[in-house]
Amino acid sequence: MATSASIPGSWSENILEYFLRNNLIATEDGALITWYHAANCKAHLDEALKSPAHMIEADVLLPSDGSEHVQPIMAHPPETSSDLTLQEWLGAVLQSNKGIKLDFKSLAAVQPSMMLLENVKPQLKRPVWINADVLPGPDGTSRAVAAKPFIDTVTSFFPDVTFSLGWTTGWHPEKVNDGYSWTMVKEMEHICGELSQPVTFPVRAALVRQSSAQLLWLLSKSNRYSLTVWTGKNDDYSVEDLLYIRDHFDKRQVFYDILEPQNHEFKQAIGIKVNL
Repeated sequence: MATSASIPGSWSENILEYFLRNNLIATEDGALITWYHAANCKAHLDEALKSPAHMIEADVLLPSDGSEHVQPIMAHPPETSSDLTLQEWLGAVLQSNKGIKLDFKSLAAVQPSMMLLENVKPQLKRPVWINADVLPGPDGTSRAVAAKPFIDTVTSFFPDVTFSLGWTTGWHPEKVNDGYSWTMVKEMEHICGELSQPVTFPVRAALVRQSSAQLLWLLSKSNRYSLTVWTGKNDDYSVEDLLYIRDHFDKRQVFYDILEPQNHEFKQAIGIKVNL
């Protein structure tokens, strides 16, 4: 019996297969997938929908205003207010063919958000990724979201959704920054090895090169696994670091959510045309 993960046009369809089937990429290569990051207000969402980006990422939280019927909104801490609710955000994105990535910083917003997603499940018909940092990582100072209740809540609504499960991280320009340790990747495999759905691991670009042995080991544990390489606004890393990742990892298993100008330079270096 086919699962929804293998059905074309379902919210759990493989991201590369979906965009390839819709003639939006030419081959199964994670570097071809483009991202719009932090579409957390009406103006940015409108810009994202008009952009060439394949995937729209946004942050969901529950405002703590004491209201009994509070709705999930689109905002990234320390912001706690927004001109955009998740319900409005979904209504707009579902008019497009773009994929969805929702990022959660706390458990409180997860269940009400899954209820809203369930209400539009028949209209999803595009990749949906659900993200949280569930483990402490290199120099991470923010609080991780508890892995088990997060995963259990999401899977109670969407049993084969693609998870994006990461580590809290920090980066400091004035010191040597440690990468992802063996303890960190083994703890993540302990969590994800019991799952059956696809999992992508968001990893900080400036920390990947020194962690390549650990991350290659993690990806080797399952063909369900991938990496999503992301960057902090003030991180110091080079296009050569991105090319190192490109050369040492399977191109079907690595996605790049990279800020400019490195994104443009990286895509040029590997011969991918960038639509600005």
